Amino acid sequence: MDVPIKKKRFNTSRIAIIIGITLFLLLLIFVFISSTGNSKLKVNSERITISEIKKGTFQENIPVNGVVLPITTIYLDALEGGRVEEKFVEDGAIMKKGDPILRLSNTDLELSLINQETSVYNLLTQMQMTQNAARQNTINRLNQKTDVENAYIEAERVYKLNKKLFEKGVIARMEFEESENNYTYQKQRIELANQVVTEDAIAVKQELGQAKNSYARTQSALELMRKKVGDLIVRAPVDGQLTSLNAEFGESKNKGDRLGQIDVLSGFKVRVDIDEYYISRIYTGQYGMYTLAGKEYKLLIKKVYTQVANGRFQVDMEFEKEVPDGIRRGQSLQMRIALSDEKQSILVPKGGFFQQTGGNWIFKVSEDGTSAYKVDVQLGSQNTEYYEVLQGVAPGDKVITSSYDNYKEIQELILE
Repeated sequence: MDVPIKKKRFNTSRIAIIIGITLFLLLLIFVFISSTGNSKLKVNSERITISEIKKGTFQENIPVNGVVLPITTIYLDALEGGRVEEKFVEDGAIMKKGDPILRLSNTDLELSLINQETSVYNLLTQMQMTQNAARQNTINRLNQKTDVENAYIEAERVYKLNKKLFEKGVIARMEFEESENNYTYQKQRIELANQVVTEDAIAVKQELGQAKNSYARTQSALELMRKKVGDLIVRAPVDGQLTSLNAEFGESKNKGDRLGQIDVLSGFKVRVDIDEYYISRIYTGQYGMYTLAGKEYKLLIKKVYTQVANGRFQVDMEFEKEVPDGIRRGQSLQMRIALSDEKQSILVPKGGFFQQTGGNWIFKVSEDGTSAYKVDVQLGSQNTEYYEVLQGVAPGDKVITSSYDNYKEIQELILE
């Protein structure tokens, strides 16, 4: 008779399954505890930056870049078009006011000058002929007046003599009346002659005045034409350095074309690019600081260009007093522009921690320096060196300010 074999309750495969399920549950419990509990991470103290919270003078400022430019730049444009015939200097030359830079040629303009000079000469000749004719006419009028005056004097003498003789009865009435009529006629002639001479003098004066005005206008037009021809020689308008000269032999230039510029070397300004975010906080009179070789130089904003291009706008700044030695046109400067007045604040040095925390929390080092833990903070304004702390830490506290790239989920750092 066969004996039934009792089946085992736990075999090897079942035991393995139970162990696997148990380990999986333990792993889930560990992960849950790790994610909800106070996770820690050991770090090397030499690989992090520990900074001390302190109270000090704070001023909000922004770092900006600027380019050194001459304080005044005068552009050279072609006042008249023409062909480049001669260059007297090269780009970069130091110029004095009135020094020639280049010469253009314009045959049409030069021909117009010759025609204008001919017109002036013809007008001058005509005016001289008019003056001679007027002078001759005046002489004739005066000669006629002299004849009339002589006739009047003789008629007056005869009239007075005949009047006496008539009163004495020596001559007849007819002879007396004849002399009287002649006297009256000559008297009218002399009055007419005087009037003619007076009116002739006025007419001659007016005619000569008109001729002179016409000649003066033509002469002014000639001077203007000469100036236009003279403008074919481009000269330095002020003392300075010639830059950006754009002209080559034989090249044709149109009226108004840019030929170059003169940089006045009496001073420098700095043209600064600023993010448009700050456009409402930038104004003339605001100052910035530039540091060179440990020495600070103060600059003032003189002009704000409100046009925004590619998210940025520009300002012109000038050194308030001293200008750094050796500064050159085109040189790039890094400076800070102050956005607020100085005040006393709690400060934390700037560092890589801000990129991960957004200024909402920070690792605070324990008093014994063996660990660091998360604390909530609130940061305010910033400058190139510090953040302003509004709450969360106090002066004397030590915090980690280096990058938190690997610490986002960590609650506590163990410092070794």
